[in-house]
Amino acid sequence: MKLIKKLSLLSSFLLTLSSANIVLALGNAPFVTDTHSTNAFHLVHAGKTATLLHHSSADPAVTIALTNLQQDIARVSGAQPLMSTHLNDAAKHVVIAGQIGHNPLIDQLIAEGKLKVNAIAQRWEGYVLQTIDQPTSNVDKALVIAGSDRRGVAYGIYEVSEQIGVSPWYWWADVPVKQRENLYVEGDLHFSDYPEVKYRGIFLNDEAPALTGWATEKFGGYNHQFYEKVFELLTRLKANYLWPAMWNNAFNDDDPLNMVRAHEYGIFMGTSHHEPMMRADKEWNRYGEGPWDYARNPDKLFDFWVEGAKRNKPYDSIYTLGMRGQADTPMSDEQNIGLLEKIVADQREILLDVFSDRDITDVPQVWALYKEVQGYYEDGMRVPDDVTLLWADDNWGNIRRLPTPDERTRSGGAGVYYHFDYVGGPRSYRWTNVTPIAKIWEQMNLADAFDAKKIWIVNVGDLKPQEFPMEFFLRMAWQPSDWPQQRLQEFGRLWAEREFGEQHAEHIEQLISGYTRHNGRRKPELMGPDTYSQLNYREADRISSELTGLVESAEALYAALPKEYQSVFFQLVLHPVKATYQINELYNSVAKNRLYAHQGRANTNDFAQRAKDLFNADAELSEQYHTINDGKWNHLMSQTRIGYTHWNNPPANTMPVTYHYQPHNQPDMGVAAEGQAVAWPNTGELQLPEFSPYGETSHYIDIYNRGTKPFEYSAVAAAPWISLSHTAGEVRTQQRIFVSVDWSQAPAGAFNSHVFIKGTGWGGARVQVKGFLPTEKTRAKVTGFVEHNGYISIEAPNFSKRKGAADANWEKIAGHGRTQGSITVLPVTDNSYSDLKQAPWVEYDIFVFSTGDIELTALFAPSLEITPGKKLRYAVAINENAPQVIELLADSSHRAWQEGVRNGVRSSVSTHNVARPGAHKLRVYAIDPGVTLQKLVLDLGGLKESYLGPPQSHFQ
Repeated sequence: MKLIKKLSLLSSFLLTLSSANIVLALGNAPFVTDTHSTNAFHLVHAGKTATLLHHSSADPAVTIALTNLQQDIARVSGAQPLMSTHLNDAAKHVVIAGQIGHNPLIDQLIAEGKLKVNAIAQRWEGYVLQTIDQPTSNVDKALVIAGSDRRGVAYGIYEVSEQIGVSPWYWWADVPVKQRENLYVEGDLHFSDYPEVKYRGIFLNDEAPALTGWATEKFGGYNHQFYEKVFELLTRLKANYLWPAMWNNAFNDDDPLNMVRAHEYGIFMGTSHHEPMMRADKEWNRYGEGPWDYARNPDKLFDFWVEGAKRNKPYDSIYTLGMRGQADTPMSDEQNIGLLEKIVADQREILLDVFSDRDITDVPQVWALYKEVQGYYEDGMRVPDDVTLLWADDNWGNIRRLPTPDERTRSGGAGVYYHFDYVGGPRSYRWTNVTPIAKIWEQMNLADAFDAKKIWIVNVGDLKPQEFPMEFFLRMAWQPSDWPQQRLQEFGRLWAEREFGEQHAEHIEQLISGYTRHNGRRKPELMGPDTYSQLNYREADRISSELTGLVESAEALYAALPKEYQSVFFQLVLHPVKATYQINELYNSVAKNRLYAHQGRANTNDFAQRAKDLFNADAELSEQYHTINDGKWNHLMSQTRIGYTHWNNPPANTMPVTYHYQPHNQPDMGVAAEGQAVAWPNTGELQLPEFSPYGETSHYIDIYNRGTKPFEYSAVAAAPWISLSHTAGEVRTQQRIFVSVDWSQAPAGAFNSHVFIKGTGWGGARVQVKGFLPTEKTRAKVTGFVEHNGYISIEAPNFSKRKGAADANWEKIAGHGRTQGSITVLPVTDNSYSDLKQAPWVEYDIFVFSTGDIELTALFAPSLEITPGKKLRYAVAINENAPQVIELLADSSHRAWQEGVRNGVRSSVSTHNVARPGAHKLRVYAIDPGVTLQKLVLDLGGLKESYLGPPQSHFQ
């Protein structure tokens, strides 16, 4: 256990937030202040700094980190500390940094009992931060940073950097450094930490044209100058693993200093899932002879791999075993287990020979079970126990497989390869951040629970737009237990507070959560004019209103921020919020243009023009990104995102097709009712959605001009209980009338009347107004979620009651899913519940007026079956009826998977019978682990089509 397990973090943060003198670091209790106390360690005091002491033979990872701390202290205070290897050069206050067993002074302090390191003894990458009075006779006080290994020391040093106010993103996102004249460390500090996941890293992928154009312009390519910026960021984020850019690049071959500098920073280098033995795919293009086919060309490939192992022997590396086809394709059309076993055996032979001076089990190796390669494993292929099995997601953030209890005993362990970015079907997505951290948590919590904790690596594409989810992924990898689902919103707030200060942190968290929730519903590349319904539940307008509110809020905050914070705010908040809004509004405008053209509205062309303006605004926003900070980020955020027609991106953003309507030069009335595409005079039957005291308070009628000259209209309600927002006026382009019901005058039961619209043309438009008012006696009994307009819609976290099992219960995951959140059974275990009497359940109170068969659609996260032999099942029942056991992935077709990831949900349907109107109970039982419920929609005969389903029903 850690000596300080982040010391009841929530209460600690709440206590310190009131003090402007405390500098907060993300995730750990703060120990740095600018307020002096008697016992404090003086990092900077009255213009003088502590000396930074390290051993003359310290590892480069230590000296690099300490040099960065030296610069960080200067950035914050204006005073640069002295770095020294000699104690007699030291001031009265000294930072002593070094590796246990490799730094004589630290070993002496341990031997004397002054430095306590038991908490990290034998721990991978652990570190201790401890203040010590009089560590030696000529030093008054020391801040000791001791690591169990070289990376542990570096991480301890960077913990201090972050605590004094230097964000890990100070360079990569231009986060201003918070200025303070004095910096003090708690005088009785004793803090220790170490990671839970051994190898934690990122994959720079899909890097052209954005990252490649930027790296070429700023550094001359993917050379060591570029990678030093990446290495520093990773170590500041306490990561240690990198798969480098590979589409048209070769890390070791492009610049021989790349691997040298990676090792010096403490970064384990690997190659992607399809690049064996530390050889880049492009190296075979440059130096390979013959086909990339081990059946036909084994000798050349063997020698090619030998060179990779020899080249990387001096450096920290993780060797990818196995083989796929070139350019990340399957090795062959048919599975050939024998050939792949031969390949792995030969690769192991190479490693045994090259590393003959080491135990082969000390050479990190990984077999990436990606795409079709997982099939080799499931069909019986095995690798030696010391090789890590790297399970993959489905490229859309849903883990395909995790280790069974028996597999968890393997010495090589298991890991997960995850995606924030992907090139492939059903459609590439690589422009912006589309992954809410709640989604990351829900899936990686499964990996934690099933002990897949040797490697966590995530494809971050171009890196730059993925700052927020990337940091969450790596922070969670460091210590998953630090970030339970209850702290996800707090993570966003603390992240925003570190980058922007306390004042706007909550607001910024809401903006980030808002745009990522929207992109998680439907990735921008998958958006189209038909995504959100223009007709039903005001869905498109609700989404538009939501995003309009976000962008207006973000722009107002941008204007209010000090100038030095506007660049970072633009990069991390305003740009993604505004870009998300503009894409949605572009397609919303195209959809309205097409609908209005069909209806013959004179303002049809206005929406075509608005779509064009938004298309141009999208380009202008990218250009703004490229010009901030004197063009520092030119080329980034330039991935195409508009106009996809199949899985791969178009060569350039492509304006969607819009329709042109030529209105005639006369007044000409048209009338459309909410919920209907057809309009008067093309039809004489218009009808508004049904009214109910448990539904929407109003519905609308649009009176519009089909010509160019204005006309007068009148609207007459045929019943006294119908209220109209307008009864007469002039229409130039459009007039929207809101219709509502005065329930004090409405008759009980089902009722029907109409509104008559008179303007130009023969007769006029009759719009039916229907309603339903239960009797007073019935209304007194109404409880729970109430039927309206033939449906009941329920957000899963809003259950009325729940009952847990002995070891688990349904728990809420705020921010997860497309609407209000999700629920899943936690903690996750291997357990499936065969006896529903023992299973956890949640219950929802509902009230129906209809009887007969009800169709229940349950919307779940698009999770996959993570262990062989287990399904993703749940059970559902209404009242005391026998529960129906539903298999969520009963349709395991590729088409069903594609629909699930496109829509961000997997749906299942069951049919239930309700014999009587009134109050009922809907109960959902857990059966298998990994089932995450988002929404329940009951169709009682009136459900209309929409993307998200109806908004949640009225709850009485």
